[in-house]
Amino acid sequence: MILHWLIALMIAFNFVAVWISEDWPRPDRMQIMGAHKAVGISILFLTLVRLAWRFTHRPPPLQRNLKLWERALARFTHTAFYVLMIAIPLAGWAMSSSYGPVRMFGLFSVPPLPVSTSKAAGDTFYGIHTNLAWLMLGLMALHVAGAIKHQFFDRDRTLGRMIPFVMPPRV
Repeated sequence: MILHWLIALMIAFNFVAVWISEDWPRPDRMQIMGAHKAVGISILFLTLVRLAWRFTHRPPPLQRNLKLWERALARFTHTAFYVLMIAIPLAGWAMSSSYGPVRMFGLFSVPPLPVSTSKAAGDTFYGIHTNLAWLMLGLMALHVAGAIKHQFFDRDRTLGRMIPFVMPPRV
């Protein structure tokens, strides 16, 4: 639960950081993009930690009252989130690799990936990074819509699976 919300907040920060800094002067934009990169690498690391947790700890079972399509959509959405939480930072890291190491909040550097540093490669990684980020936004909207549907329309207390102060669902 902690990893879920920490990663979610970091993803939200990265989206907001890119949007608000778009028209800033270059030095300010580069500073916020440095934070964006460090947060992206952190998301990648925490996602790997979360996957390790998932492989060693069974998640709570889905509720029995879910329709087959809801179960399939839940599984697809969660799998897609994991794929995107790995692919987006990797594409961003590959894109940044032509500029050198990624500084992690001024504490240490993460070395560049061994990828082509050509402009064409950078443009390709930028396109992948950007398009996958848009896909992530759409998936987030679907995820939030599903949570709202289950909590307020179905009233099945699904949010209790991921929010500590909400009553958990009956399984």
